[in-house]
Amino acid sequence: MSSDRTAHARERGNGIAQGWSRHVPVLAMFREYRAAWLKNDIVAGLVLTTMLVPVGVAYAEASGVPGVCGLYATIVPLLAYAIFGPSRILVLGPDSALAAPVLAVVVLSASGDPSRAIAVASLMAIVSGLVCIVFGLLKLGFVTELLSKPIRYGYMNGIALTVLISQLPKLFAVPIEDHGPLRDMLDLTKAVAAGQANWMSFAIGAGSLALILLLKRFDKVPGILIAVVLATLCVTALDLDRFGVKVLGPIPQGLPAFSLPWLSDADFVRIVLGGCAVALISFADTSVLSRTFAARASRRVDPNQEMIGLGVANLATGFFQGFPISSSSSRTPVAEAAGAKTQVTGIVGALAVAAVLLAGPNLLRYLPTSALAAVVIAAAIGLFEFRDLKRIYRIQQWEFWLSICCFVGVAVFGAIPGIFIAVVIAVIEFLWDGWRPHYAVLGRVEGLRGYHDLKRYPHAAQIPGLLLFRWDAPLFFANAELFQRRVIEAAAQAPTPVKRVVVAAEPVTSVDVTSADMLRDLHRALKERGIELHFAEMKDPVRDKLRRFELTSIFPDECFHPTLGSAVDAWLGVEPEPGA
Repeated sequence: MSSDRTAHARERGNGIAQGWSRHVPVLAMFREYRAAWLKNDIVAGLVLTTMLVPVGVAYAEASGVPGVCGLYATIVPLLAYAIFGPSRILVLGPDSALAAPVLAVVVLSASGDPSRAIAVASLMAIVSGLVCIVFGLLKLGFVTELLSKPIRYGYMNGIALTVLISQLPKLFAVPIEDHGPLRDMLDLTKAVAAGQANWMSFAIGAGSLALILLLKRFDKVPGILIAVVLATLCVTALDLDRFGVKVLGPIPQGLPAFSLPWLSDADFVRIVLGGCAVALISFADTSVLSRTFAARASRRVDPNQEMIGLGVANLATGFFQGFPISSSSSRTPVAEAAGAKTQVTGIVGALAVAAVLLAGPNLLRYLPTSALAAVVIAAAIGLFEFRDLKRIYRIQQWEFWLSICCFVGVAVFGAIPGIFIAVVIAVIEFLWDGWRPHYAVLGRVEGLRGYHDLKRYPHAAQIPGLLLFRWDAPLFFANAELFQRRVIEAAAQAPTPVKRVVVAAEPVTSVDVTSADMLRDLHRALKERGIELHFAEMKDPVRDKLRRFELTSIFPDECFHPTLGSAVDAWLGVEPEPGA
């Protein structure tokens, strides 16, 4: 008896441990950790730091907050995700794809005040974090799959263009009021034509951009670090800040402090909408990137836990003067190529960035902002997707134009309205496929087994008195009336008077109250014409719903047939074979 209690206690303890490991993946990681991995993780973390510092500062500036916030938004998320994130090597931090929506809200809400800008961006991070955590706990990690590939391409191309245009004024050292991408481009063109550009600043930025793009083809060469260091040395040695070349300036020494961001007079509707937009973008990118790297390591990543890990990272950075973050498609491959094995790499990187803030903040003092703009522009160029859009245009033009609509929405109206336009288009696309689905009247084709679409086989023979009708979608409120109309039309157009309609219901995966009521009306309308309504191949869960919707009185068991063949046999009076 005592041994049974011991075994039961051990099983219970193992179950509790597995539960904690599922929600706090770092426990499972440390339990499986091997000493041989430590050297790889430390080296990879130090290599990663060479990108974390310049990229963090650059994306902070692009998001409208002080550069040091980019380092805060690097340290905190790396540590938080190492605890709650399910992916072993995913790198989180400031991201170019989020710069445009964050900047759009910060510019409108901060009125040029850096402290307000930090508070607004931190609130957006908190909103984004809460959205991700709630969705993860509710197991709604699949929601981003509702955005089709063309729609994702469209809004990401729009965001890439928005980010690129937002950095061009910094490249030329020309102050521009933010009025949206197209208006900003027009204002910049006028300013450059009027001779307001600082060509020394442009030369440094353009040179940095060219160097970054040139070195990008070499995986193990830290092109961003080299470009930023050379630009800083150039400004320092030649004292170019005296000639109007803007530099980052001194950044505060020390680690980020816990703070509760709050603005009593802020437009919280705008902040919440912005937070929801960046949550959508960050999780869409993170889920794809996470699955990609998990597949390489023959692992499976829980999308709901991924959403929770991303949410906790955003929530944490919001309380430490950071701004919304996402996974990085540029820094994660660097960590992988450097030999990263686990999230210890991220922890090492976070500690190394913290060491820079503590020991060497003045190293970044003469970093030219045009070089930081070059870093962001290089990242924005990487966001564009044209090659696959050419393929989509070739094989499905309407989806290509759907992508272009999303792109135009972001480019014309700005990042956040454009993203919500993309979401609306995605919902419309989803509903349209179910609203106007394919349907078919079926018949027999000589020499071909089964029953086939008369539109594809015009010579197929219909069975006298019997109409076989297939509906290739779930039945729900948006298509219920169309279903009823199509069935009645097909019965009226049959070559011989129809006495029984059999719906081939295998593609029908669900019904709702509206469609159930429609079936009752359809049964009545057909009965008045002397026509019976039967079903074949209906799935048991769908049939269970019909019972729950109280339709068994008009559709008894003999109205349901396991196969189309048995439905035809029943009509023809053929006795079914034993076991059929």
